[in-house]
Amino acid sequence: MHISLPSSARDHSGTLERIVKAEHRLAIDRIDSALRATNPLAYSLAEVCRILQRLRGYTGVYVYALEGDNLVLKGFQGRPTEHTRIPAGEGICGASVQANATVIVADVCSDPRYLACNLETRSEIVVPIFRGETYLAQIDVDSDEPGAFDSDDEAFLADIARRLEPLF
Repeated sequence: MHISLPSSARDHSGTLERIVKAEHRLAIDRIDSALRATNPLAYSLAEVCRILQRLRGYTGVYVYALEGDNLVLKGFQGRPTEHTRIPAGEGICGASVQANATVIVADVCSDPRYLACNLETRSEIVVPIFRGETYLAQIDVDSDEPGAFDSDDEAFLADIARRLEPLF
């Protein structure tokens, strides 16, 4: 069971910050173990999404691969989405492709780029998976908490993205 606190509470609580960092380290260990196993791509990505989705505030986790001009859903854990193919340039996920960078949206309700999947989603982070300068895929995380993601989440997910790069 996760206790969800607003990001403002997380910022002011050293104890909670230490807990989150410990959860991130444990998730990295579990992801490394899952990636060492010789499983099919779909299984490995589903397992990584499952591990990430258990983290505090990570309501839904989606991994999309860039195939031509479309992002194609390759794995997820959390709420299902009808967005299994997203044209590069559409939505928050497409904005990440266009910017060739991470995109963090504190309030998806106020961002016209947001492709609504779930009425409960309040914030989103999209972190690219690169090989060199080439944009291969992305990790897309939704949260029901507004302002749920910060630079710690960005650094953590960028680390996970580097670990996933060999899969693409």
